[in-house]
Amino acid sequence: MLASILIIAFSAVLFVYWFRYSCILLLRNAAEQVATPGSEPDTRFECSVVLVRLKTGDTLSPLHKALNRDYQMLTYLIEHAAGLEMTSFEDRLLVLDYKVMQFYYRVTRTILPDQARKALTEMATVLDVLVQKMGQQAGV
Repeated sequence: MLASILIIAFSAVLFVYWFRYSCILLLRNAAEQVATPGSEPDTRFECSVVLVRLKTGDTLSPLHKALNRDYQMLTYLIEHAAGLEMTSFEDRLLVLDYKVMQFYYRVTRTILPDQARKALTEMATVLDVLVQKMGQQAGV
């Protein structure tokens, strides 16, 4: 009985580690691809602006609302626009990472504001990567 509990606990810890490491690698690789010359941020989404404002120490609540608006707009476009889809495993993993970081932000926003800021930074980075991929699919 104890061995089963230890195996389950150890497996859960390894799964969380794999998930976080995979998301960080995906974001790093996407950031390197986006950093190529000639690629400009999409001005219709505020995730790039939020990334800059997070470094200046602005209040977190309006930034979180801006990210939620961007996420809702992005999911609406993906659901309703022809030719835009997130079928790859990596894109779905990034969406899951966004949702996990959103939960983490809600838990830490009053107790640990520095951790909440890091969660918002990762959420904005995920949205920025997904917007760039959407722009590439649409040919914009």
